[in-house]
Amino acid sequence: MQIQLDEPRLRQLIEVGPWLLSELDLETVLDRLLQTARDVTGAHYAALGVLDSEREHLERFLTRGLSETQESAIGPRPRGLGILGLLTAEPKPLRVPDLKQHPSSSGFPANHPPMKSFLGVPIMIAGSAWGNLYLTDKDGGSEFDEADQQVATVLAAWAAIAIEHARALTAAQDRQAELELTLRRLEAMQAIALAIGAETDLARVLDLIAERARVLAEARSVIILLQDGSDLVITAGAGEVSIRPGTRVPIAESTSGEVMLSRASARIADASSELRVPPQTLGVADAHAALIVPLIYRGDALGVLYAFDRDGSGAFTDEHEQLLTSFSASAATAVATAQTVRADRLLGSIEAAEAERKRWARELHDETLQALGGLKILASSARRHPDPAVVVSALDQLVEGIDVEIENMHSIITSLRPAALDDLGLRPAIEALAEHHRIAEGLEIDVHLQLPDPAQHEQRLVPDLEVTIYRLVQEALTNIVKHSKASQVDVTVSASDGKVVVRVVDNGEGFDTTKVGTGFGLVGMRERVSLAGGELELTPSLSGTTVASVLPARYVV
Repeated sequence: MQIQLDEPRLRQLIEVGPWLLSELDLETVLDRLLQTARDVTGAHYAALGVLDSEREHLERFLTRGLSETQESAIGPRPRGLGILGLLTAEPKPLRVPDLKQHPSSSGFPANHPPMKSFLGVPIMIAGSAWGNLYLTDKDGGSEFDEADQQVATVLAAWAAIAIEHARALTAAQDRQAELELTLRRLEAMQAIALAIGAETDLARVLDLIAERARVLAEARSVIILLQDGSDLVITAGAGEVSIRPGTRVPIAESTSGEVMLSRASARIADASSELRVPPQTLGVADAHAALIVPLIYRGDALGVLYAFDRDGSGAFTDEHEQLLTSFSASAATAVATAQTVRADRLLGSIEAAEAERKRWARELHDETLQALGGLKILASSARRHPDPAVVVSALDQLVEGIDVEIENMHSIITSLRPAALDDLGLRPAIEALAEHHRIAEGLEIDVHLQLPDPAQHEQRLVPDLEVTIYRLVQEALTNIVKHSKASQVDVTVSASDGKVVVRVVDNGEGFDTTKVGTGFGLVGMRERVSLAGGELELTPSLSGTTVASVLPARYVV
């Protein structure tokens, strides 16, 4: 039978409906529902029971009307037995005049306030019971009537719609969060993939990994330790960490060593008490939670990645662990690639340096040593000769020969380390180098220098950069003399706008591009330019060769 509701209750129902649909927080929705149910029915107490996944018992029980003291005294929440269980077994409205007189009543627990009248209605979502709305003790000691039941049923319907709306929104937010997490993972993987393809310097790769891992794990700080013998060595870090490069941690006596050997990540709830090596030793102060993941490449453990203190809560979740574990696989590939490149470069440098030592040994043996041997024979012959005129002539030849070898040794010493570079600076050293090649090789060399002049109180380039520039010009001229058959060379060195541009252009025969990089000179040039943070370009042509480099300018302060 349809009951005509009075205007105040109709107004309350009309007002609460749109609000329940507009509110996105489920707990706020349920609290407003309970308070409205009390207001429109005159119930002293209101409760809402949420069913478990099997829809057999109550997993949550929310109340309004009881004080905190009363709730604490009652003890555990009901599980949906007795009269409460009737609504669960048969989800339809139930009115009881007196709870104590009902045959299904199981009584109240100790310290429970007395309750008499009862009204219960189910909350149905998509045809299934989600929970129940319970009301007890109507004002004035009267019973709940048909109007109260109708109002409570309307409220339950509003609540079902609002709950379904809030659930859908929560699911959408969860999906959005998952998509954002996946996007961050893809961005991080892309960054590491780019690092593998475009960056081979190990230190830069490690810095990139540390920065990306910190963002990915939402961590306060991240450090990377790589294996070196029986130890793990700190090699990089990001965030709030005092990096101590070279700090060694024994594998056998550390939690990080256990993670690396077991190849299984570990979440640490209390870093200060659970880590075998204190966070302070690793350069991280006031650390709480930690997440450690191994760096594994093709089954080999390279080291570990440490994340400390997630932003906000401090604790890391399963998602952070999975995300960082996936990330570490790509990171390990980048590290292994950079280590291989560094080893290859070192091997190439060693082999080229050995070839250069052989060249100097051969030059000293074939030229200087043989010339000195000839002078020794000349001196021995003159010493035994009775004619003073012959002795004088021999002495003149000795002096001339010694002068030649002194000049040869001076040339070798200059090649190894020019005194002019240390004493006078880059400009005089390059000019002296060009003059030497003009005289010794007959080359026509034009020199164009735009460099700081210390005599004019201009800041000088830092020593290691000056050495790099000098060696670059020196090696280029040496290669021209040996291979190009050039007659004219143009040397330009210009420092401006925060960079140094070096260009050496000759009119010789060029070179075979398939053999570039096999000689010590070219390997040395590439190594020096790379260490200085610059770029080197060699351009051969039928009319000659261009060696060009751009280096970041650094000045003595």
